[in-house]
Amino acid sequence: DQMTDFERKVYQIIVNMQLYGKNPTLDDLKRKTGKSEEDIRAAVKSLLMKGELKWDKLTKKWII
Repeated sequence: DQMTDFERKVYQIIVNMQLYGKNPTLDDLKRKTGKSEEDIRAAVKSLLMKGELKWDKLTKKWII
């Protein structure tokens, strides 16, 4: 499954922030992409469905 350019961008931001021990919030993603909440939620949902990302409910962190 190919990621769209925007999905790839969101994915990269999450990966990069996690390298620095940060867990990106919706606000971080909005600020860094300049996109709306709906666009970001759609991209994240798509990444989750494609299995590129997982959300750990216990630690509240992204699993790459």
